[in-house]
Amino acid sequence: MINRRQWILLAGSLSTLPFGRIGGAFAANSDEAAKVRKAVDEAVRPLLAQHGIPGMAVGVTLAGRRHFVEYGSASPQQKIPVTRDTLFELGSISKTFTATLAALAEVEGQLKLTDTVGRHMPELAGSPIGAVRLVDLGTHTAGGFPLQLPDEVKSEAQLIAWYRAWKPKYAAGTMRVYANPSVALLGIATARAMGESFNVLAGERLFRPLGLEHTFVNLVDSKAYAWGTNKDGKAVRAGFGPISAEAWGVVSNSTDMLRYLEVQMGLAQDVSQPLAQAVAATHTGYYRSGPFVQDLIWEQYQTPATLDDMTRGNSSGVMGANPNPATAILPPMPPRADVILNKTGSTGGFGAYVFCAPEKKLGIVLLANKFYPNEARTKAAWRVMETLAG
Repeated sequence: MINRRQWILLAGSLSTLPFGRIGGAFAANSDEAAKVRKAVDEAVRPLLAQHGIPGMAVGVTLAGRRHFVEYGSASPQQKIPVTRDTLFELGSISKTFTATLAALAEVEGQLKLTDTVGRHMPELAGSPIGAVRLVDLGTHTAGGFPLQLPDEVKSEAQLIAWYRAWKPKYAAGTMRVYANPSVALLGIATARAMGESFNVLAGERLFRPLGLEHTFVNLVDSKAYAWGTNKDGKAVRAGFGPISAEAWGVVSNSTDMLRYLEVQMGLAQDVSQPLAQAVAATHTGYYRSGPFVQDLIWEQYQTPATLDDMTRGNSSGVMGANPNPATAILPPMPPRADVILNKTGSTGGFGAYVFCAPEKKLGIVLLANKFYPNEARTKAAWRVMETLAG
């Protein structure tokens, strides 16, 4: 078993690739590569030491010029160097794919985000959840779901019964309460509207068309799949559950996630018009809550943003675990470039973060095989941004 010092020193390799799929892309020069490497090292190496993280894959895109830095091991108990191909659990970043699928279904005319749940799931019609709009599921404003689904809910029949019995704590659209069951139901209703299972739709309508060749939902195993690290230092991976695919079950690598951020920033020219329209639609601002604007899953900070606001917005204690008042933006705010979009994601053994500033054409991916605080992820990405883009 390797110790913490060995984990930090094991790797730290960097390479730079041109995007190749956007007009005018070119390879970064050696000066830029060195600058990125220094910025990432200064931001990330302290995290590895402070939090005992076995391995991390970092990706940075600057106007489509990709940089990769990898540290440590893909397993807490074995010397398996992290590479840009290593698959990490994305946790709640998975929710952004669910939101994109719902937006695509709206673009294609299979649903409207203003539809109620009951319109697409007749078995929930007549219950409180049946009257909730799909957009409120995707903005955590449905009325107060718990963060997690109860452990005793294991089958589809039990899941439907649980949703039907749910009682709201708040009027829909008035409070933001971050919850897995909320966005999961958005995914379930969307799959119903599109007439296929969510797992199939994720692969065939999202991952492959977006150019994500190494992104999977509910992956059983792969030689590239890292092992996470639980609080006792043991190797773990997330299991599957009734809502895992829709809420937290996607795995990916730094290459695909950089591509994903480039798509978010409108840099990709090889994405179909309907899918590009759906991606952009997830950046629509629906509610103001705390320090950010709540888009369809994405959290949006208008620039000039502050590190304090972003740290509070990503704090589990401030916005994650607690209800916060939500003020509807009417009409909803159209997608815009002068913002920062971000999303954290965690499982029992992994911690992930994605951050992009479309106006600066800057995207940052942090994938780690251990949970560590969201605030630390935010500060690391912010430090990289300040060095590279000011």
